[in-house]
Amino acid sequence: MTAHGPGGLSVTLCRDPEEFGALAGEWDALHRRCVTATPFQRHAWLHSWWLSYGREGRLRVVLARRGGQLIGAAPLMLVHRPMPLLVPMGGTISDFFDVLVDEECTARALSALAHGLDRAARHAVVDLREVRPDASAQLLFGMWPGARSRLTDSTCMELPAQPIDVLVRRMSSSRGQRVRSKLRKVDALGVESRPVTEHEVPAAVGHLLRLHELQWQGRGINPEHLRPRFAAHLVRATGRMVRDGDAAVTEFRLGGEVVAVNLALHSGRLTGGYLYGAHPGLRDRKVDVATLLLRDVAGQAAGTGRSVLSLLRGSEQYKNHWQPVPVVNQRLLLARSGLEPLLRLRESQVAVRDRAARSVKARLPAARDWRGRLTGLSVMGR
Repeated sequence: MTAHGPGGLSVTLCRDPEEFGALAGEWDALHRRCVTATPFQRHAWLHSWWLSYGREGRLRVVLARRGGQLIGAAPLMLVHRPMPLLVPMGGTISDFFDVLVDEECTARALSALAHGLDRAARHAVVDLREVRPDASAQLLFGMWPGARSRLTDSTCMELPAQPIDVLVRRMSSSRGQRVRSKLRKVDALGVESRPVTEHEVPAAVGHLLRLHELQWQGRGINPEHLRPRFAAHLVRATGRMVRDGDAAVTEFRLGGEVVAVNLALHSGRLTGGYLYGAHPGLRDRKVDVATLLLRDVAGQAAGTGRSVLSLLRGSEQYKNHWQPVPVVNQRLLLARSGLEPLLRLRESQVAVRDRAARSVKARLPAARDWRGRLTGLSVMGR
């Protein structure tokens, strides 16, 4: 599919994985020009995800260009169940979705993407999950000419990107004292941290996943974390992102032994902890792993000049100790006017599943999220 418009605009639909793979340079240049972009729209993350999880014939990436320069992109894929849907690349192992638009020509880029998406979704509903309130996809939703519906999705918690000592001052004096005491205990034990280089990523990811499995032993780990395709994805994506400054892997050592590994992801204005592994022996030694990891990620966020430290998905009560701001992701449904009955059917399916999920969660003593962890601060609990 190729469409041409005024001002040298063109819209194409990329269905070839090799063509998508070759887009890395111009894709990441566009990512840097899109102020709302999150780490999960990086080419390294999406292309690696496709290599692990993509299915032949399903790729649907809408690309908008002006004078040959990429100014807009919507990374999607086609699924057939429970109905024909265009859904985000990245799947459930990605926390946020957005389209990419060049901030210097946002209106043109969005108009071109809407045109391309309309043509790509002739027989399907577009179902965009985990869209942040300030995402560019929200602007696309606002200008969509056909049927549309906005639903709530996951709640995320956010802090200002400040060092841990500044974040502690946001807490009550008694809680702040307890956090400082926990950090002094970590330092007294001699836990050391070091950043991992690009070439060390494969070994570090191996440590992370082994420790992650160990910490969840006997407690119902998400089986996806044990699968080779997930490990392969993390190694590929993280290696490139560490090289480009879009990710950081930190190893924590005690007595020369790796006892914890943390993976944080970065974008223009946001840092979020993604996944970690920690040896159960740390808890036996009264090490507060949560505080240890938050200090690491908060330091990264503040040190790189970002404005948001995202605790990613989950709105558990104990997060409120840090006085975060709740941010509710949204689920955007789009369709051509003639497909509105199909969109309303999808809307009702989502509502039924959400009610069922809330009912199950209410009956469980502690609900687990899709990564097989207790839902909680993502830098601590994945």
